[in-house]
This record gives sequence, C-alpha cells and structure tokens, in this order.
Amino acid sequence: MIVFASCIILFLIGLYAIVTKRNLIKIAIGFVLIEYAINLFFALVGFKRGALAPIITQLDTPHNFVDPIPQALVLTAIVIALGTTALMLTIILRIYSRYKTFDIAEIKKLKG
Repeated sequence: MIVFASCIILFLIGLYAIVTKRNLIKIAIGFVLIEYAINLFFALVGFKRGALAPIITQLDTPHNFVDPIPQALVLTAIVIALGTTALMLTIILRIYSRYKTFDIAEIKKLKG
C-alpha cells in the first residue's frame, strides 16, 4: 500500500511543479515526474508476489502468472514519454534562444 502512496506523492509533486513554477525547465521536470508516477502505477497494478513470468513450460501443472499487459503498456508509454519529453525540451530550447530566458512571466511581457 505504501508503494501506491508513493505513486500518488510523485504525481502530486509533478503537478505542484507544473502549476506553481514559472521556469520552463521545472515545468518540464514536473511533466516527467507525472509520467514516471503513472508508469510506476501501471507496473504495480500488474505485479503479483511469487508469480511467474507468463511463459508456458508445462501445460499439465497450474501456475500463478504475472499479467503481461500492464508491463507492455508501460514499455510503450516509456517510449512515447521519451518522444514527448524530447519535443518539449526542443521547444523550450527554441524559446530560450529567441527570448534568452526560461521565465514564463518575462516571455509574456515581451510579446513577440
């Protein structure tokens, strides 16, 4: 249960960074923390203590298997998160090269 609480805490830290920070890099880190919290939650949903990998070796003996679907979803989500993070950081760097600041308030003042 404490592991699920850590997922919620990690999600809330990322949400806090997105809502309250004015630095674009800190906002990007907040998005990454939220992505990690969701991936960790999905991986924990499919976990069973003492279960085996879902590879069938003998059909006549019953086994307790781990659900592979959440693991596959997390692997896909990691790849998508990597792409969105790279795109987000690229846009942030382009904004920095144009305005010479990461501060959102300064960028709004410049208007151009």
